[in-house]
Amino acid sequence: MVQDPSVRALNLPAVAPQGLSLSGQTEVGELARLLEELEPAAAASTAASTVAPIAWQAHLQWRQAAGASAQLWLHLQARAQLPLGCQRCLAPVLEAIEIDRWFRFVESEEVALAEDDDCEEDLLVLQPQFDLLNLLEDELLLDLPLVPMHERCPGSAPALDQPEGAAKPNPFAVLAGLKNKAP
Repeated sequence: MVQDPSVRALNLPAVAPQGLSLSGQTEVGELARLLEELEPAAAASTAASTVAPIAWQAHLQWRQAAGASAQLWLHLQARAQLPLGCQRCLAPVLEAIEIDRWFRFVESEEVALAEDDDCEEDLLVLQPQFDLLNLLEDELLLDLPLVPMHERCPGSAPALDQPEGAAKPNPFAVLAGLKNKAP
């Protein structure tokens, strides 16, 4: 699916007065930095569309703040199933990523730096040409697990379960026995 080019260059000052709702699907191959993080075999086969597209929604809205002028907010939601390399067995592991975040736009980088410590929401600088897919890619990268792993790796030996109530052998019991022997 070819993405609408206006999503890469949204004119926020022009569309902000009436608000805006967008939704779509983006192929992983369109997000180069995210593609680099995928399991190598999956990344190589994105041309064959083996990775499901990322479904996303974005809503721009104005909110009236108490004692201040209205502020522009962006609500971004996304769902993705991304194949990453398991750190234990190195086989692909499918990770579900869900994003549901609010962003507030401010006038300048200085305002963002000044307000960042005192607010819970993420701040973005209002730009005339806003790249929504770049923001989506940033958020997906931030949500990737640091160490992707299967709960149980395929082909691994099943865990040896001990019967309930059975005490684990003390690894130092042999040493205690050696200490008690007379020389």
